[in-house]
Amino acid sequence: MTAEQIRARMDAAATPERIAVMKRFFKEPVDPRGISATDQKQIAKEVFQAIRKWAASERNALCTALWRDGKHEDGQMACYVYQRFKKQCGKTEFQLFESWIDSYVSNWAQCDALAPTMVAACVANDPSLLKPLAKWTKSKNRWKRRAAAVTLIHEAKFGRNLDFVFEIADLLLDDADEMVQKGVGWLLKEAYPQSPQECMQFLIPRLDRMPRLMVRYAAEKMSAADRATVMKRD
Repeated sequence: MTAEQIRARMDAAATPERIAVMKRFFKEPVDPRGISATDQKQIAKEVFQAIRKWAASERNALCTALWRDGKHEDGQMACYVYQRFKKQCGKTEFQLFESWIDSYVSNWAQCDALAPTMVAACVANDPSLLKPLAKWTKSKNRWKRRAAAVTLIHEAKFGRNLDFVFEIADLLLDDADEMVQKGVGWLLKEAYPQSPQECMQFLIPRLDRMPRLMVRYAAEKMSAADRATVMKRD
């Protein structure tokens, strides 16, 4: 199994109509093959069956090779394949995924295919890997800053490591980038249902600092009363 063979499988399932749809979907320039997520996941399943017994180094090399072509779906394919190895993800994989963000991720969909799933798996398996995310918030790379927030979606959703969730949100609170603001808002939105009191205690003293877009996202799952409280600022 090679990256070229996987690309050939994707091209066989691609359509011109899908290419046109995807180009309209992103604000950023994107170079799609034109394959649906359903077809990507089916191919990823086939790839997994072919490589499931490979050494981790061989698997990592294959998935990195997929990213290098620059096509939008190729990076997502690497993530779909790797999701089937989540239980094996630790420090080595964390460093691998960070290198993908640094070198290849170029839009929110790629970021969100990688960070809330694969980077999150590393953190879940080894909580000591939470700490490096604080440094990501200072990156010049907008997708790395967004990844610092959205990696923690599942931690927030299940009420785990809330102090760190709020620390990362606070570090990104003044970020001027819309995609980072949306990522932080998403993180706070997912934290609220499990931990509403803690979220409100975090939000209320910071509302004057927070971009309106971030507040709107954070409020989506709130009770009517709490939503009114955070949205009253104009």
